Amino acid sequence: MGCELGKLAGSDHRNADRKLEDPPPPQQVDPRLPLSAKQKYSMMASWKGISRAMESTGVCMFLKLFEEHGELLMLFEKFKTLKSKEEQATSLELAEHATTVMSTLDEGIKGLDDLDTFFEYLHQVGASHRRIPGFKGEYFWRIEKPFLEAVETTLGDRYTSNVENIYKLTIKFIIETLVNGFDNANATT
Repeated sequence: MGCELGKLAGSDHRNADRKLEDPPPPQQVDPRLPLSAKQKYSMMASWKGISRAMESTGVCMFLKLFEEHGELLMLFEKFKTLKSKEEQATSLELAEHATTVMSTLDEGIKGLDDLDTFFEYLHQVGASHRRIPGFKGEYFWRIEKPFLEAVETTLGDRYTSNVENIYKLTIKFIIETLVNGFDNANATT
């Protein structure tokens, strides 16, 4: 690092003092992304730990969701009869759906490099929830806290306050995009 700063300072003597104080500007990110280049890099690196434990993280997320919002269980035809946490935790249908949702989040997070594709994909996923009888766009927001708790459980010590902040920004961005897809599908139908 010191060598690079020396080169920067040496390249332009008039701005030598300023260049020693200011780090070089970070790599540019799409202005629509609510993360800096460094935050996006940290998100992608940390997400690798989650992608190795997709099913368990997803099941944990849904158990926390139903614990907090039991009424949402009724929206799930395949596992709405699972009343106890134990039944839910061992349900193949719930594990399958949890993995599907986590795969959607995985696609979304991997899509942060190409926001046009990111928006197109998550708008389609949001719109597809129109086919679920009784589903409301605001229900997407109910997954935010369970998602963050499940990520914290999976990452353990690696879930620092910095990582938590990045995940909060990212999940809000994903949910906003899903809601927009859901709402815009309503406008066109």
